[in-house]
Amino acid sequence: MGNIIRMNLTNKTVTIIGARRSGIAAANLVCRQGGVAKISDNGSYDSIRKDLEKLHSPEKVKVEWGAHHREFIEASDLIVLSPGVPLRALPVEWAKVKGIPVLGEIELAWRFCPLPVVAVTGSNGKTTVVTLIAQILQKAGHRVSLCGNVGTAFSGHVLDIQDKDVVVLEVSSFQLESIVDFRPHVAVFLNFSENHLDRHRDLNEYWDAKTRIFLNQNPEDYALLNGEDPRMHWLAERLKAKVVFYNSPDILAKGLTQNPNHLAALAVAKILGVEEKTALSVFKEFKGVEHRLEWVRSLQGVHFINDSKATTAEACRWALQSFDHSVVMICGGRDKNIDFSPLRDLVQAKVKKMLVIGESREKIKRTFADVVTVEECDSLKKAVQGALSSASLGDYVVFSPMCASFDMFANFEERGRVFKKIVEEL
Repeated sequence: MGNIIRMNLTNKTVTIIGARRSGIAAANLVCRQGGVAKISDNGSYDSIRKDLEKLHSPEKVKVEWGAHHREFIEASDLIVLSPGVPLRALPVEWAKVKGIPVLGEIELAWRFCPLPVVAVTGSNGKTTVVTLIAQILQKAGHRVSLCGNVGTAFSGHVLDIQDKDVVVLEVSSFQLESIVDFRPHVAVFLNFSENHLDRHRDLNEYWDAKTRIFLNQNPEDYALLNGEDPRMHWLAERLKAKVVFYNSPDILAKGLTQNPNHLAALAVAKILGVEEKTALSVFKEFKGVEHRLEWVRSLQGVHFINDSKATTAEACRWALQSFDHSVVMICGGRDKNIDFSPLRDLVQAKVKKMLVIGESREKIKRTFADVVTVEECDSLKKAVQGALSSASLGDYVVFSPMCASFDMFANFEERGRVFKKIVEEL
């Protein structure tokens, strides 16, 4: 079930496009395998300086910033893409013209992975599910490497997993776009809703990227799908792997859990031979993950919730449905070309006031101004202060942005940490 494809990078020049977390991890992997790593990033030096400090051998890595240069890209034996770099990017086009192979960071790491992989994708819930799976397997005595989109790059782990039993990997549509041979033994597709339309041309392209998680599976592998989505049944008929609907009626009938994240993790546990009671004990003890419906503190009887990882309307829907008391909502950021209007009824029912920040604040205000009071704020700090003054005893102040973070923050993690710091200083 592990990978048998290996790469010989000795003395090969590998250019990584994008100097963020995944790009730096890929460069470190290349150097450790005897290759010559280069990094090309179109951002400013100040925007990548902290990332470059994480290079293990900075003196061996050539770096260009501010723009991609064709001659720098073409002097390569292999191109590796960070997840944030689309397949339509100029460096990819230059590589194709020269016949230079192009791989994503996930694919590069996969070439060095000797262990079975459990990979999870979906529009919402990925981080929670991979965290639950890892905790269940650990409680059952397995040694787990948890990585990918959950926070640490696959490339940063893969050369040091000799003492592990299984890799649990969160994968996004961005990462799946550029796979070639990547083949998880268990592939989970949690759900599908409008997302990332700032990157993908349309929903069909987004769907195609997500379903690539099953591309190389065979009858020895498992594909876990959401049985409540008719598209998943259509997909099931076209897969080579053993198909399991993780929320099938027989599981629901037992009354074990109704939480879809729990059901998905439970299904994976069963496939890997873990007893049901072990999974259920983990669910009972689970406190959630950072930046996803994370309780921060209570002040003056008002509860502050950090949901910075909610970068879509559907993720925000999950958050709002979780509360049985009035919500003062803070949202906004960089628009991902998402339609917020399907939330209008829920916002009208749950939200007493909405405070909006970032580039998308005018669009959000136009969407909801006739169903809830909407106040525009020019900073997150002012939004938090305004939310506290607007909240009553027992209310929840929920920071669920529905948008990307990149207009004001480096990523959703930084955004969430800033929110928590502001709240703690109130």
